Amino acid sequence: QVQLVESGGGLVQTGGSLRLSCAVSVSIGFSINVMGWYRQAPGKQRELVATIRTGGNTNYADSVKGRFTISRDNARNTVDLQMDSLKPEDTALYYCNVKASLSLDLRNYWGQGTQVTVSS
Repeated sequence: QVQLVESGGGLVQTGGSLRLSCAVSVSIGFSINVMGWYRQAPGKQRELVATIRTGGNTNYADSVKGRFTISRDNARNTVDLQMDSLKPEDTALYYCNVKASLSLDLRNYWGQGTQVTVSS
């Protein structure tokens, strides 16, 4: 079993910063691969924000490059998203995501979402 708990969302003004955190708990036998953050704005599809592999390789959406930084702690099974220079278009429900496997069965797991609102 894999469970994700997010924290850190909130309301911030344009140009401000927020840090999202996600704590992942896994049952014995599970192996976490990629960890990441996605977001979904009202009326839009869920989109990738950033991902990070076990070895530290990162991938960012073009819209957040240079402003957001993803990091993970493999020992604690946590993944954070530092968001700087926030813009109103960053307003969305942010979801933590992990790809975890049990034996050869690789699956996606999602958190419940945390709201980020950026006021202009």
